[in-house]
Amino acid sequence: MARKDTPEQAEFREHCRRWLGENRPAPPAVRLPEMAIEVSTEDHMGYLSDWQNKCWEAGLVGSDYPKEYGGGGNHGFLRIANQEMSKAGTPFLINVIGLGMAAPTILHHGTEEQKRLYLKPLLAAEEIWCQGFSEPGAGSDLASAQTSAVRDGDNWIINGHKVWTSLATFSKWMILLARHSNDHKYNGLTYFVAPIADTPGVTVRPLIKITGGTGFNEVLFEDVVISDNMRLDEIGKGWTVAMTTLTHERGAAEGAGSGGGAGVEERIEGLVALAKKTPRGNGTAWDDPVLRDRIIQVAIRANGLRQTMRRGRVEGLIDHPMRLPLQGKVVMTELMQDAAAIGMEIAGAASSLYIRDENAPDQGDWPLGYMNSYGMTIAAGTSEVQRNILGERVLGLAKSK
Repeated sequence: MARKDTPEQAEFREHCRRWLGENRPAPPAVRLPEMAIEVSTEDHMGYLSDWQNKCWEAGLVGSDYPKEYGGGGNHGFLRIANQEMSKAGTPFLINVIGLGMAAPTILHHGTEEQKRLYLKPLLAAEEIWCQGFSEPGAGSDLASAQTSAVRDGDNWIINGHKVWTSLATFSKWMILLARHSNDHKYNGLTYFVAPIADTPGVTVRPLIKITGGTGFNEVLFEDVVISDNMRLDEIGKGWTVAMTTLTHERGAAEGAGSGGGAGVEERIEGLVALAKKTPRGNGTAWDDPVLRDRIIQVAIRANGLRQTMRRGRVEGLIDHPMRLPLQGKVVMTELMQDAAAIGMEIAGAASSLYIRDENAPDQGDWPLGYMNSYGMTIAAGTSEVQRNILGERVLGLAKSK
């Protein structure tokens, strides 16, 4: 049987709907980016941090986390809160890396002291987090990370270079994968919580993306000293801890991620609206049967994805726990990319007008979304990596060479 809300969950769902309806924030003074990883100004950060904090105070953030760590202590509520925030179309939660990756990793692998120290400020958006996994020479091959961690008594000395680090300019903490030994590829990795704000030896450099934004950064460590009590789990268990992080980043755990922000349904509705108002020949783009069919095909794929993901809530139906989450990550990111490409095709030459041009269709959302979409098909492992994992670990195919 498909899982249904318990009476307590149904009551919480109604609370979420009522609270979101009564507390929708006023529009910001500045245009918000599409997603948290694009945030690049203090205005963005202040508005979105305040919104997440209000949601946390109302019990919509950290709902499943134990009360002693700042959560609500109610299993199964986080999924509901995320669903209702997405349905309501509220702003996204800014601490997306903290909520979707750092918090569950600390909960699973952290000490009692670490859980009490880090989780509550993370949930309340009082402290922002970033992820230190990728390196210039270790992107998709995460196990080849070379940022070094050398033991020095009760401390560790960190040296290395992390890249594509979203939100690093605003972050107090980084979840950091570093190499303590070159003798073993996987067992030579150890996982840390690293302070990066105003920390001697840490340099954060914004990277200019194709969009013109600076949401990505590179972070350099030069003889950075961190205490051993910032290590998560045992020395040499870094790969195991990193897999917990990636499981949540890829959506393979219940309640993973965070709510709010635009979803695929909203993008499809936007495509239809754009087609109906864009002149084409003697009518509009919507009158073109070929183009209309392409939009409908995207809508069919989106509905298929939604129904497929429902299977994950049917007990005993899924043969492998990673199948649907990995499929969902690939399909969703590529679907959003295809939708944005159609939006640019509908707009035609006007799609060359960017977000600061008052004549840009839909304020330039379609070219912005298209350029951003490549970051999402790369994040958490490229689509190619995801397909390899599906083939090897789910379908049992031979490993690629």
